[in-house]
Amino acid sequence: MIDFIKGTLIISGALFMLLASVGLLRLPDLLTRMHATTKAATLGVILVMLAAAMHFAEVGIVARSFAIIVFILMTAPVAAHVMGRAGYFVGSKLWSGTVKDELRPNYDPLTHELKSGLETQQNAKRQPRETDPD
Repeated sequence: MIDFIKGTLIISGALFMLLASVGLLRLPDLLTRMHATTKAATLGVILVMLAAAMHFAEVGIVARSFAIIVFILMTAPVAAHVMGRAGYFVGSKLWSGTVKDELRPNYDPLTHELKSGLETQQNAKRQPRETDPD
């Protein structure tokens, strides 16, 4: 039974990593590619590490496997966020089917500064509208 579980974990992990590589090749822009590779590859590595921990069942190897899992869970989202932000700042093109770009009204491309949503709302309240009386 344990061999079946280990085999299932390894095959599932390999399939998720394959899915991540297919997503990297097939998806249209940087942000969707990063999403696919971050999510699928992270899950694939976690499944393979769980299988390795079950296979060897030694304290040292199990500890290393769980340390790798924790490291991947902590660093993959942060790395994806930083790469996505850098890609957006250097002007990588979004996919033509992108419906909403919530960063655009808050980003100044000349200074590379972001305004928080609260600052944008406050500035909108301060600016007089054309329909406001003098």
